[in-house]
Amino acid sequence: MRTAPTILHLDMDAFFASVEQASKPSLRGKAVIVGGLGPRGVVATASYEARVFGVHSAMPMAQARRLAPNAAYLVPRFQLYRTISEQVMELLRALSPLVEPLSLDEAFVDLEAGGAAWDETSARLVGGRLRADIRRVTGLTGSVGLAASKMLAKIASEQAKPDGLVVIEPGTERALLGPMSVRTLPGVGPATGDHLRRAGITTVEEIAEAGEDELVRLLGKAHGHALHAMALARDERPVVAERETKSVSVEDTYDVDIHDRVRVGLEVQRLADRCVRRLRGAGLSGRTIVLKVRRYDFSTLTRSETLRGPTDDPAVVREAAGRLLESVDTTGGVRLLGVGVSGLADYTQEDLFAQAAGERGEEAEAVGEGTADDGGREQGEDVGERRWLPGHDVRHAEYGYGWVQGSGVGRVTVRFETPGSLPGRVRTFLVGDPLLVGVDSLPLVADGAPGAGSVDGVLG
Repeated sequence: MRTAPTILHLDMDAFFASVEQASKPSLRGKAVIVGGLGPRGVVATASYEARVFGVHSAMPMAQARRLAPNAAYLVPRFQLYRTISEQVMELLRALSPLVEPLSLDEAFVDLEAGGAAWDETSARLVGGRLRADIRRVTGLTGSVGLAASKMLAKIASEQAKPDGLVVIEPGTERALLGPMSVRTLPGVGPATGDHLRRAGITTVEEIAEAGEDELVRLLGKAHGHALHAMALARDERPVVAERETKSVSVEDTYDVDIHDRVRVGLEVQRLADRCVRRLRGAGLSGRTIVLKVRRYDFSTLTRSETLRGPTDDPAVVREAAGRLLESVDTTGGVRLLGVGVSGLADYTQEDLFAQAAGERGEEAEAVGEGTADDGGREQGEDVGERRWLPGHDVRHAEYGYGWVQGSGVGRVTVRFETPGSLPGRVRTFLVGDPLLVGVDSLPLVADGAPGAGSVDGVLG
């Protein structure tokens, strides 16, 4: 392990919720919860104001509403989050060629590889400058951890939250880790944590004291060996630049189980089209089409078919997904459907129309690491193809830009404000008002007047 704290871990603070607060002046300083708004939705991110009430990510949305009934509940705007994430990642790539993104809002950076830092002093300067640059470019805050290993850098960034910087100095790691819960270490989830607790091991120091042989007996050779090493603050994992995307997928969770086989088929076709749009947006194609079905009893089936060559043709993906559906029993109802494409390439093969089958895969639990997931149907008022989703941007011919606060019983409520404006007024319209259209998200930080960047691509 290196002798200087030159591995940096960046974690943006309450990222989705912070983006929404930055773009909506009336929500700044208030509880904001982003996620699926249907009965089966879950919290993606909660602002720090919402966390005071006990709301946290992965919590059922129904429980969040009971804890924080007066919070603002918004659906995610992934296109905007990806845009801002890329701005942040560009700042990281300017520091080093070794940047390892973990998600839209989190990444490791090897500062030594780029010559940006070589000791504690230079690492602190880089970390402070990075936080200032993130605020300048995006208007958001991020927490930075610096240490001699990835594990410790991530622990440091957790301690730095929100909007801080923590350095773990080499030589202090064992004393820092000792009293921490076993759940602090990578790879210790609820099941492993419970297994260790039953053996009387609850802290990192107790893992170290138990010895490697005992941990191997409890957890198996690979896991036991790795966990003992981490308890001793030994983590030699390198920062790996730009994890390769293994697959692209979309899925929807339905508020009410779908029993109609025809409806299930139509949903699969719609998901296939959405998946192809994402595939093309990333400039990719793929050979393996994957169908995911979660049934009424929570059992999850995955079927796959491998084509003769890569494609990004929606007709081919729809046809393959339809064939896969034929092999799945949906009697009793379906609560989730997903379509994915793996075996990715940056080219397509043109002669794949109506091709007959490659190999069909067996059941599996997941598409695989690196899956990009679009996530979930949301509640909103439908009028034809228009859906008024809470949090999404709109433009009215008379009142200008705003965002949807809510909709129902034929009405849509809009607050008219932009990222650079004062908190705006609320107005209510008929959902079919021809003067109201959906638009692409406004930039958080724009040249000239804040929030006044050009807006193209009318969605309504």
